[in-house]
Amino acid sequence: MGKSYGFIEISGVTAAISALDIMCKTADVEFVTWERKQGGRLVTIIVQGEVAAVTQAVETAANNAIKKPVAYTVIANPHEETVKMVQFSASRLTKEDRLMTGTPNGAPPDMQQ
Repeated sequence: MGKSYGFIEISGVTAAISALDIMCKTADVEFVTWERKQGGRLVTIIVQGEVAAVTQAVETAANNAIKKPVAYTVIANPHEETVKMVQFSASRLTKEDRLMTGTPNGAPPDMQQ
């Protein structure tokens, strides 16, 4: 199986960070990027990995998050246009955010072009 993306949209930065922690501890997934909307009241976390791992991570976080997610999904073998959109999101991370992810442009190395 190929790479996939997992998305979880949740209310609040603390709940989002907790959901990310659950996902990363549950399965072999990597943080890709995050989007904050409505002043951080709505946060989408994006992870990547093998389809089974991403599915397990997203479902576990959705069922155990400190707040009920607004939405969540897994996209297996994302289309190149979907990859571009996620890369664009990752490229908008601040320099400080990039240092936290450990990558020069904020996107994981295997998703960089």
